[in-house]
Amino acid sequence: MALNVAPLARGSSRRRSIGTSLSEINVTPFVDVMLVLLVIFMVTAPLMQSGIGINLPQAESESAPADEGLTLTVTKDKFIHIGETVVNIHLLERRLNEYFYGKKKRILFLQGDQDIPYGFIIDILDIAKNAGVEVVGLITEPEEKTAKRR
Repeated sequence: MALNVAPLARGSSRRRSIGTSLSEINVTPFVDVMLVLLVIFMVTAPLMQSGIGINLPQAESESAPADEGLTLTVTKDKFIHIGETVVNIHLLERRLNEYFYGKKKRILFLQGDQDIPYGFIIDILDIAKNAGVEVVGLITEPEEKTAKRR
């Protein structure tokens, strides 16, 4: 950076420097703000993924749903979830028919809280059978090695 120490002519060059405008936009502050927002989003995104709180029963064999099929979750309070949406048991057959419409394989994975009455699970399995579900898989949590069978 140079410093001009020459005396200024009477007003002519001073007016020229005042009248000039900056024609370029400085994007550095914009990039800084965007990077901060990106970091905030990356930190908070995993925290926003909240699942449905259920206490799965434990079994020796490990079971996990395959890529194909629909996972149905039943909470302790008998709320039925397809994905994140709650479904009324009276509308469950219709929702299953809508989901499996035009699909070759009708596979349902059922994960339910261990405190749900057995009769309620049978009601859900009966509705799934009426909707044309061919295969039903039950999802469990792997049993800990130190835990003994009841």
